[in-house]
Amino acid sequence: MKIVFLDAKTIGDDIDLSAYDALGEVVKYGFSTSEEVPERVKDADVLVINKIEINEQTIGTAKNLKLVCVTATGTNNLDKEYLEKRGIAWRNVAGYSTESVTQHTFALLFYLLEKMRYYDEYVKTEKYVNDTIFTHFAEHFNEISGKTWGIIGLGTIGRRVADIAKAFGAHVIYYSASGRSAQEGYEQVDFDTLLSKSDIVSVHAPLNEYTKDLMNKEAFAKMKKTAIFLNLGRGPIVVEQDLCEALENGEIAAAGLDVLCEEPMSETNPLVKIKDSRKLIITPHIAWASVEARTRLMQIIVGQIKEFFAL
Repeated sequence: MKIVFLDAKTIGDDIDLSAYDALGEVVKYGFSTSEEVPERVKDADVLVINKIEINEQTIGTAKNLKLVCVTATGTNNLDKEYLEKRGIAWRNVAGYSTESVTQHTFALLFYLLEKMRYYDEYVKTEKYVNDTIFTHFAEHFNEISGKTWGIIGLGTIGRRVADIAKAFGAHVIYYSASGRSAQEGYEQVDFDTLLSKSDIVSVHAPLNEYTKDLMNKEAFAKMKKTAIFLNLGRGPIVVEQDLCEALENGEIAAAGLDVLCEEPMSETNPLVKIKDSRKLIITPHIAWASVEARTRLMQIIVGQIKEFFAL
């Protein structure tokens, strides 16, 4: 069996992939362009990919291909109709990053809520050295306890965030963009209610016809001026120009994002110009990527290959 990794760098160099060597010949490419893929997959039995487009143009030359494994949950990059026509199976992985994304949600929140950048710089610039009193009140912060936390997308990650928010003393409400029936344990509300009532709004939904551009100018206008907005779902759920204007105009207090419409970030992204860390923090799509989550992900895929080939 020949296993070809087409964009291994998206997993990181620090993850042990030696378990794959026991399955057969393994070839790893850090990155592959669409033009490079046809030659690289010609004699592959298994492809391990993340963002590579899989379609007739890229894998039409792969005469031995039997299985495509996606190192992610989303599979928008797969032409499933073509794969089915060719009799090529595919697998994705769900649930591997729940703890990682949940943890990062709170990391973004605490950075904004407790003005961590300001206080860190206050001490590191030695303003605290020999200051007049033992504490410092220039920037205010509030407790999560007693606040309303609105969640868009109460799936596995959304529910885990809800559970922890509840442990902090927040009242949790949620909105289902797809109109799924109410889930036990948390209060389902309509979109306008979630926006107007929430002190914190976090997005944990997939990108689909219900969520694309959901957070737009009209949505931000309905939020509290003191609200913090967090997007841990997908970038295009947010209209970035509208978010930029909402932050600049004080329609909401702050935003924390781990996903953008275009990744890596484009120089034309309107959010580039917001340098105030009290208003905005953006991390480079890393919420999913704890060492444990990436290790778990690659172990699951080894299991999928073994199961498929009955090894």
